[in-house]
Amino acid sequence: MADFVVQQDGSAVTAEELAPLAFAGYAHFTAMQVRDHRVRGLDLHLRRLTTASEKLFGRAIPEERMRSYLHTAVQAGPPDISLAAFVHSTSGEFSAAEGDPRMLIRTSAPSSGPSGPLALTTIEHERFLPTVKHVGEIAKTYTLRQAVAAGFDDVAFIDRRGRISEGTIWNLAFWDGDAVVWPEAEILTGTTSGILERQLTRLGITQRVEPITLADIPSLSGAVVMNSWTPAVAVHRIDDALVPPAPEFVDLLHRASRSEPLTAFDGRAGAHSFSMAGKRSG
Repeated sequence: MADFVVQQDGSAVTAEELAPLAFAGYAHFTAMQVRDHRVRGLDLHLRRLTTASEKLFGRAIPEERMRSYLHTAVQAGPPDISLAAFVHSTSGEFSAAEGDPRMLIRTSAPSSGPSGPLALTTIEHERFLPTVKHVGEIAKTYTLRQAVAAGFDDVAFIDRRGRISEGTIWNLAFWDGDAVVWPEAEILTGTTSGILERQLTRLGITQRVEPITLADIPSLSGAVVMNSWTPAVAVHRIDDALVPPAPEFVDLLHRASRSEPLTAFDGRAGAHSFSMAGKRSG
């Protein structure tokens, strides 16, 4: 059994097939952590891929076919992996004659993210087509490098209205001592934040969506970042504003994440309903 794989449409991919994609740059993807050959929030990942494909290509790979491709890649490796599934056009560029989108899957070693706490600096930046997890975003890598050079761990973006929105590869969430506060802005809503929103609802935890600015930071009781690696890494500073540790907030989000069942790619577990996904695009 191979440790990790690169497959296209369920089969091993050749160098000749990969070469055009290195220069294409028109694709979208989703990233996930697979444990025991299963994943949390599979329905959210499939929905993300379908919605983005319809927006970028005007059509999407059928869900059962995507499940099949993912299942094949996952079964080819160890039980715990990181997986990224990219959807691209047939030719690697736009043409009126291009065929159905194709799926390229790459697996690698599992990750649980940094331990934190993190210090974030802020920069005014708005992602192009923010609701799509698309490839080739030089801005997030450039701003991350600038942040590290300045002594920070990462970046929090601020939109033109002064609202804190998201990080380079993270969603942000805040704690006011009683409720989870999600920032209101045009962002890429993550699958992890989607999982947390529905599980926090199930646990009876109050949540709200509202604009968060730098001026609001001193009044908050905690902040975290999250992505497919982890449901919560504490943030202890944003620019010069210190953020309280709030270990109970971090623990709550990890507990909510663990409440989400792991789902097999072959369809043995049913899909979940979801209520708040996308509501933070304001």
